[in-house]
Amino acid sequence: MEKKFKLGVIGAGFMSRAIVEGAISSGFLNCSSILVSDVSATALDYLSKKGVEVTTDNAKIFSEAEFILFAVKPQVFESVAKITSSDYSYKIISIMAGVKKDRIKSFYPEAEIARCMPNTPCSVGYGAVGMDVSSFKEKSDADFIINLFSSFAKVVVLDEIMLNTVTGISGSAPAYFYLFLKGIIDAAVKRGLNENDARILACNTMIGSGLMVLKNSDKCLEELIDAVCSKGGTTIEAVKVFNEHNIGDITDAAVNACINRAAELENL
Repeated sequence: MEKKFKLGVIGAGFMSRAIVEGAISSGFLNCSSILVSDVSATALDYLSKKGVEVTTDNAKIFSEAEFILFAVKPQVFESVAKITSSDYSYKIISIMAGVKKDRIKSFYPEAEIARCMPNTPCSVGYGAVGMDVSSFKEKSDADFIINLFSSFAKVVVLDEIMLNTVTGISGSAPAYFYLFLKGIIDAAVKRGLNENDARILACNTMIGSGLMVLKNSDKCLEELIDAVCSKGGTTIEAVKVFNEHNIGDITDAAVNACINRAAELENL
């Protein structure tokens, strides 16, 4: 039976709003093809003003939407799942960290399930998403999910077993970059630049550096680093300090701590 809505979203928080707004602004979905549920009147009012149909009834999502996106906190999942029917072959998309497909399957045995790990830059149309769509039998269904997220982010398709690593690399990495940016901006202000000018210089340098990496895929990162580090120049002195303090080891340890915590959450 054909459903009234192409996409039903349970939860109207920051990330689900980014997904909905990204899909609409890119033209991938129309407002009329999306239904969102939440307990917050304020959150629903925000999306309603965008032209999206909203509801406080999660059961309506399951009965009227073809694809169901779980965008709730992991600890809320079971309470939501218990009030809906489990005897239907739902098409479920989950962005819940630490909730494996097997756990979702225990509530919806007939469901096809995709797990997706987006990051916060999706809200500005330049995010990254790792996803597993392997349980979908129809290629057109898997393609819909890939294209949905591709409408506002770069997508990498992989096995579920790699999603904790994705969490440590792209899911949490915005915070790592913000920490590094804060250090650069603070150093600039300490040396006389005003904060606004420092933010403009540092942030645009970071954006440009990322694009340099993407646009020079034939070059390894060491080559790009060397291209900035003139022998006997200024940059190489800064790089020496980073290397002396083992920035690679620090980064590896930080990523590992994040991945380990993601694994712990899966087992709670």
